[in-house]
Parts: sequence; C-alpha cells; structure tokens
Amino acid sequence: MPLVDPPASDDGPRIGQVAYLDHAATTPVRPEALQAMLPWLQDRFGNPSGAHRVARDARAAVDGARDRVAALVGTEPSGVVFTSGGTESDNLAIGGVLRATPGAVVTGAAEHHAVLRAAEGFGSDVRHVPLDADGVVDLDRLEAVLDENVRVVSVMLVNNEIGTSQPIDRVAAIVRRRAPRALLHTDAVQAAPWLDLPVACAAADLISISAHKFGGPQGVGALAIRRGAELSPIVFGGGQERERRSGTHNVAGIAGMTAALAAVAEGREEEAARVAKLRERLADGLLAEIPESRETGARAGKVAGNCHIRFAGVEAEALLVLLDEGGVCASGGSACASGALEPSHVLLAMGLEPADATSSLRFSLGWTTTDADIDAALEVVPPAVAQLRRGGSR
Repeated sequence: MPLVDPPASDDGPRIGQVAYLDHAATTPVRPEALQAMLPWLQDRFGNPSGAHRVARDARAAVDGARDRVAALVGTEPSGVVFTSGGTESDNLAIGGVLRATPGAVVTGAAEHHAVLRAAEGFGSDVRHVPLDADGVVDLDRLEAVLDENVRVVSVMLVNNEIGTSQPIDRVAAIVRRRAPRALLHTDAVQAAPWLDLPVACAAADLISISAHKFGGPQGVGALAIRRGAELSPIVFGGGQERERRSGTHNVAGIAGMTAALAAVAEGREEEAARVAKLRERLADGLLAEIPESRETGARAGKVAGNCHIRFAGVEAEALLVLLDEGGVCASGGSACASGALEPSHVLLAMGLEPADATSSLRFSLGWTTTDADIDAALEVVPPAVAQLRRGGSR
C-alpha cells in the first residue's frame, strides 16, 4: 500500500492530520514511485556494474529509466547522468564545466546555495546578476557581465523560495550572443511539477532535477547534458555514468524518480490548475484576514504551488513554531537554510529590507494538498500572527 494516497477529494484527510504546506522542501512519495521502487528494495538487488544475470537485470532497469527520463526532460539518453539529488547535479554542472574548460562563471543572485557555493568553490572569476522586485533576473545586467571568458551561466528555471519563473529562452539568447563559448545551466529542481520541461528547458545545455521535489524518493536526481556539452567528473571511483559520475547506482531511487516524473508529466496541466485554485484561496484569504501582510513577487509570474507572504512585525521563526503547534507545516525560506536567523539571500537580492525578509513565510502546495489543508492554514495563521504582534509566543 502507498505510504500516502493522493487526495480522493477536496475534503480528503490531511497527511497525519497535519496541513503539509512545505512541498518545495520535499514532497510525499507518490504511490507510482513507491511501487516502482519496492522490487529493487526486496528481491531485485543487483549492482548494475556486474556481469551476471542479477546485475544485468538491474542494468536493464537503469538503462530503461535513462531512456524515460531523457524523453521526459527533453534530452538524449546518453546525456542523462544519475546523481544523488539536486545539490550534486548543480555541483556537477558548475564544477564539471569549469574543470573541463576553466573560465568565468555567471549566476543569478538568487540561485540555490548548491549553485552559489559551487561557483565559489570551483571558480576564480564569479559574477552575480541581480534581480528585479519580482525576483526575475535583470537581463540588461546579465548582458553587461557576459564576455568571451565566461564558460558557464547558471539561472534557475523556478526560484525555490518565491516560485518565480525565469525567462530562460531570453537568457539563452543573450548568452549565445555575448558569451558564445559558455554553457547555460538551469536548476529545474522546483519546475518539474509545474512546467513542461522539454519546452521550458529547450534552450539550456545542462538541466538539474531532484526526485523528492516531484513525488520521488529523497537522495536521487539527474543532470541532463545536451550533446556537445563537455564536463569533467567531480566524483571519482569506478567510472560509472560514462566516467562522469562514479558510484554504485541507486537502482530503487532511479526507478522511483522515473515513475514519479512520468506521473507528473501525465497529469501536470490538470494538477497545476487544481493547485493554483488552492493557492489563490490561501493567498487571498491570508491577505484579507491579516493586516499589514503582503505577497512577495508578482503572482502571475509564479508557479502554481508557491504562496510567499510577508507579515510585518512578525519574526518568521517564531511564527513557524506556532504554526507547527497548530498542525500547519510551512517554511521560512529554503529548506536548506531553515533554522538560520539570517535573512534570505533571495529576498535581499530582490531589494527587501532585512526586517521584511525575516518576516516572510513560504507556503508551498503540491499533489497531496486539499481544501482541508487550506482551511487549516486560514484557521491557524491569522491568530498566530495576531498573537505574536501582541508580544506573545504561546
């Protein structure tokens, strides 16, 4: 039986009776993914690098998954490199290119830390491009920092904190014109549930995905590489993945990721429309019920599952504690930075003051979100904000 059933109706039960509104951090595993994984966690346990029939069975599963992922992302099978997740995929994209062809790296100022820190670690000439007030990369500034010395440009497809989509096609056109030797990488980790990846990523040379952001298991992802893009490995060992990423394959994880990605692609339009309605009700309800609250970024430019709200005069960390006690799961920003009191680098890059940045919450919806989850949030969040504004934590 699946660990989590998809919502049977708008009034279906919440996960463990908790309103889980943190899908951008991680998603519940889809039943299709779990069913695809189970055989490889039980009696089908071979190492794909072996030569006997048990190993060949596992190798066939990995090769079949590679073909399917390539079609679902819009690349060729030979370009799909299986990794441990989005962080490694981002690191391989940045570090692999710079190791193969040293030069400058350009990133958006609001990229995930997996990109920003990889750029700092592998690059000696790192250039960052600012955002506008809606979280969209400044294309004029991008054009200004590009030149023939740039080897890799990284601009995420969908921001992990505020959900803003980036104009990758326009970014690619500028890169081709101003830095013809550069490869364009896009972190598509947050995009898979909402955007048609073959279309949205058509102009990118390198594409990162992570299974647990779209209903697959944690600990597995992929980097899709267009033909002609050259990169060197950053993980060394047995030479798996055509010498691009060594390490024994996570066969169960790869199977689960592929099944989840296929399920997402099959029902994406319907699911995005359903979730968008829930997001509208949540955002409109919070803004109406809570004075001095404001949405971050233009809603029209966001993916369906993102609702990012600033509550003036409220410390986000304290608010998260009260919401947790009330059975509502949300986030103060990127999951990797939760627990830190530093203002979000994404919000600061958009021009927000530190006080505004630390009073912001991200509510992220996904495939298990129901009307009952939204009801719970609208019931719990307004009094929690009011309590904190009165000076109380309990």
